[in-house]
Amino acid sequence: MLEKGLLPDFSVEALAELARVQAPAARDGEQVLDLRDFLWASIDNDDSLDLDQLTVAEAMPGDRVKIFVAVADVDSIVKDGSAIDDHARHNTTSVYTAAMIFPMLPEKLSNNLTSLNFNEDRLSMVVEMVIGGDGSLQDSDIHRALVRNHAKLAYNGVAAWLEGTGSEPEAIAAVNGLDENLRMQDRAAQSMKKFRHVLGALSFETIEAKPIFDGNEIRELEVEKRNRAKEIIEEFMIAANGVTARYLSSRKFPSLRRVVRTPKRWERIVEIAKEHGFKLPSHPDSRALEDFLMGEKTADPIGFPDLSLSIIKLMGAGEYIADSPGDTAPSGHFGLAVRDYTHSTAPNRRYPDLITQRLLKAAIAQRPVPYEKEDLEAIGKHCTEEENAANKVERQVEKSAAAILLESRIGDRFDGIVTGAGPKGTWVRLLHPPIEGKLVHGFEDTDVGDRIRAQLIHTDVERGFIDFRRVE
Repeated sequence: MLEKGLLPDFSVEALAELARVQAPAARDGEQVLDLRDFLWASIDNDDSLDLDQLTVAEAMPGDRVKIFVAVADVDSIVKDGSAIDDHARHNTTSVYTAAMIFPMLPEKLSNNLTSLNFNEDRLSMVVEMVIGGDGSLQDSDIHRALVRNHAKLAYNGVAAWLEGTGSEPEAIAAVNGLDENLRMQDRAAQSMKKFRHVLGALSFETIEAKPIFDGNEIRELEVEKRNRAKEIIEEFMIAANGVTARYLSSRKFPSLRRVVRTPKRWERIVEIAKEHGFKLPSHPDSRALEDFLMGEKTADPIGFPDLSLSIIKLMGAGEYIADSPGDTAPSGHFGLAVRDYTHSTAPNRRYPDLITQRLLKAAIAQRPVPYEKEDLEAIGKHCTEEENAANKVERQVEKSAAAILLESRIGDRFDGIVTGAGPKGTWVRLLHPPIEGKLVHGFEDTDVGDRIRAQLIHTDVERGFIDFRRVE
């Protein structure tokens, strides 16, 4: 953390502020709806304690559904210019390493007072969205509300139940009507997903491996997969982020946008498609790329995550930019096929979301704009840089964990795929186990997406180094 310029610990001033913090209450004169009786539930990872959002659905006439997304009102406690805010502004994100979590906000807040915890009354920002039967967004609104989480659910349990491979989680059965509400949410999310992909949103499926500890020993790498429950949250958050961006623009407020511009290495994406017998246009076209991806997912579901990873690497990283209401052409998010996109749904763990929340609350209350475009430009640049630094910390710890698992396998040979090729080196990710390392010999004439055979020649647990050489 220190090496990458991040702060692992909170300052004395921040801790002193923390000792004085109490649960917030709505100020007199501010309109806050009471929506505690709605069938709100959180769906997150099994071990998540910082709950940023709740969701619920309401049937409407015809085939329409109203989706509500409640986002934790972090700004009600963390004020701009406070010592706690200074720490959050410096790191800009929570850092989730295999061994330890470094939260952006103190746990008393992120896991408690600003977390939408089970059976607790909490202030929130609620995004309402009317979704048509075809998955299109037909109407939307945003307001402040008091909410209560009636069920703390986990992705894997909810997904197994929705997909018919597992029983109904006890937390769902305990709340009358929640089962049908979640099925309504699932149907809406699937129609929203289909609608986005018609517009050219990209279908990716990567393999995420999480180190599993047995006491202090790393036992294995557990592969995390996409599922229907994750897609509920993903679709609702993408839609809510779009609604938030447009809400700010409609009130002539600047915003902090999350963008992925035109893919960095489109020509290599075209080459990879050609190797698979598919012709992509010479200029970036998200709909054509989605057609290619969907065809490959059907033809080779086992190899599809590796193809996804190659395309993601070639797309380039996302970044934060400032947007003004007068800007005629927002950059948009190429991979999501959306033009208006901000980050707003995770203010406990991402600083841009907290900035967006302050802008949103000012717009709703018709107060002056709290940040000018120049402020947002500086914040956006800093958040992009620190997010990259946090990713490097997370990756280095993951590599150290992977090096522990591989250190007894020097000399073994593996099938792999090239995931990076540039001046700083060439990188290969093994197919089994899904571990990435550096190709230090035989990397000439290789490029992202190439399938190769690699032999493990060296590991360094302390530095997270895993080195391979290419073999026939």
